[in-house]
This record gives sequence, C-alpha cells and structure tokens, in this order.
Amino acid sequence: ADYNQLGFNLRSNIFQGGPLESRSLMKDSYTPDIIQKAIRDPKNWHGRRTDELGKWHQKNALNLNLQKALEDKYG
Repeated sequence: ADYNQLGFNLRSNIFQGGPLESRSLMKDSYTPDIIQKAIRDPKNWHGRRTDELGKWHQKNALNLNLQKALEDKYG
C-alpha cells in the first residue's frame, strides 16, 4: 500500500523538487570582486589531496573485490 501511495504521488507530481534558481550564501555575503579573487586549488580538497583520496578509493575497491572473491571461494 505504501508503494502504491508513493507511486501515485510521483505520477501526480506532488514532489516538485527544488527551486529552479539556486542561491548561494557566499554570493549573498561577499561582493563579486572577492569571489573572483578566490583561488580554488583542485589538488587540495578539505586539507586532503585528491590524488591521495583517489588512491585510497582504488585500494578500497580492490580490497572489497578481494574480500568478495575470497568469500565466494572459501565460504
């Protein structure tokens, strides 16, 4: 019954989604010259380098695949 109600609501477009125009607190708080002067370093992401983060995700995926293969083979 819950799925039918959810499906009806989705088909009826009751859930209209977010606003088409988004607002930014940074753009509202600072003048345009400050935003233009801001330098974003793509290699530094919240204090971590994205290269290190990418390497960790790759090793994690390999580890998960290995664990799954070992469970399939040995139970």
